Amino acid sequence: MEMLRDSVPTVSMAVAAAGLYARAASSRLRPGLPRLAALLPVVAFLAVVPLAFTASAIVRGVAGFFFAWLATFKVALLAAGRGPLDPDLPALPFIFTATLPVKLSRRSSAAGATSSKATSVSLVSCAVKVAVIAAILRLYQFKHQLHPYVRLALYGVHIYCFLDLLLPCIAAAGGALGMEMEPQFDRPYLATSLRDFWGRRWNLMVSAVLRSSVYDPVRARAGKAAGVLAAFLVSGLMHEVMVYYLTMGAPTGEMAAFFLLHGACCVAEDWCARRLAASGWRRTPLPRAVATPLVVVFVAGTAFWLFFPPNLQGRRGGGAAGGVGCGGDVLRLRRKKAAPVIKMRKHVSNS
Repeated sequence: MEMLRDSVPTVSMAVAAAGLYARAASSRLRPGLPRLAALLPVVAFLAVVPLAFTASAIVRGVAGFFFAWLATFKVALLAAGRGPLDPDLPALPFIFTATLPVKLSRRSSAAGATSSKATSVSLVSCAVKVAVIAAILRLYQFKHQLHPYVRLALYGVHIYCFLDLLLPCIAAAGGALGMEMEPQFDRPYLATSLRDFWGRRWNLMVSAVLRSSVYDPVRARAGKAAGVLAAFLVSGLMHEVMVYYLTMGAPTGEMAAFFLLHGACCVAEDWCARRLAASGWRRTPLPRAVATPLVVVFVAGTAFWLFFPPNLQGRRGGGAAGGVGCGGDVLRLRRKKAAPVIKMRKHVSNS
């Protein structure tokens, strides 16, 4: 591990070599226990390789997302003969798909007629997000003049714009190599329900991996609601792992609570929709002008409560927001909320 320390090229070559080994092993072994045994060293390596980046929490967190989460899940699915990886793929597409948050598109060549229009729209979208990130970085310089919740909102927008720039850039690199990639986001700010947000708009590569590895097997055995809850639970646990890579601190459980809450709300949302449809009380969905603000407010409110605090707390490794100075905001907000409780306890003890 010492020779990999803080070296992006060396880590990249090591991960690519692990991908080539996984392809060779899976091409010689049938899906099942023998293939799983052969691929377990790859899974273990991908889980620890993000720790090679000690100088930057952001690089370590991105590597954790790419390798310790998505790549390990894809390799595990490959062991079962499922998922996006196929040993018959050429070496370069196999490595690209295995180690990066992309999925090869299965669309036919007829879709090429709209590719130029999609490219122009993508370029405009990227330009807008670059401008937004630049504006947010400028606003960070005046952080002490902004309300803490405004700073958290800026951080949330920063996360989305960063991901929606990084992932399409990776897909564009794949396109330059002749590989057509599926989109990673689909305007999550236009979601009309929590199911729409998580299942069809936000971080679609994660949704696809969780669907194949968790949701489908659990649903086949225990039903749809159990599958949804299991997928959100696994997502929450993996987000706890991602927070560890970012902060190098012990998990707090807040990430798991955030995703379990959203999983339960998705189940309740689906149950209510089916009940209302069966009763004939509401056969048409809520207007977008009503549904979208409700979804955005709920996601943002619960994120302020449970999602952002673990990322923003200053710990060993600096925290995810070490460069934007938001960690202290969360701690100050928590102290303010705890102050009345402390005063009440002192009053009770004195009386």
